[in-house]
Amino acid sequence: MTRPLFLALLFLLSACGLQPLYSGGNTGPVAATLGGVSVAPIEGKAGWLMQAALTDRIQAAGSPRYSLKVELDDKITGFGVRRDDAVTRERRMLRARYQLVENATGQTVLDATAGSDAGIDVVSSDYATIAAENTALERLTGVVADQIVSRVALYAKRTADTPPQPEK
Repeated sequence: MTRPLFLALLFLLSACGLQPLYSGGNTGPVAATLGGVSVAPIEGKAGWLMQAALTDRIQAAGSPRYSLKVELDDKITGFGVRRDDAVTRERRMLRARYQLVENATGQTVLDATAGSDAGIDVVSSDYATIAAENTALERLTGVVADQIVSRVALYAKRTADTPPQPEK
């Protein structure tokens, strides 16, 4: 791509109001908000994986301004049933309801859900099936954690772009 064409495209994108979410780098409003989020403990194996995934993505530093509370719903349902009623395929669904709570006031500033699912082949080896279920859970926690962090980042960007309201 030639330089003039690139500059023209860049100008068009900036004219439509499109802005990078993480503008400002480590000192931007999104990085500052994410750095001030602590992840509350989450129950179970899926919870442990989710908390680790969120902590890796958020990388909180200093005194937390927000607390992220997550409730998970992890289900495996069988489908693809053969004539002998044996399940040949499973679907693992991971749903999360999460709340971003401001620590100083106790006010919930963001209350949303995220989720994803994965298909699993059920094979004759129980070990292989369990390994596939665990791998699916690990993958799903990463996908759902990405969704949660993206939504918190959007919240941070929107609140940073909103001018402060005068106190009454």
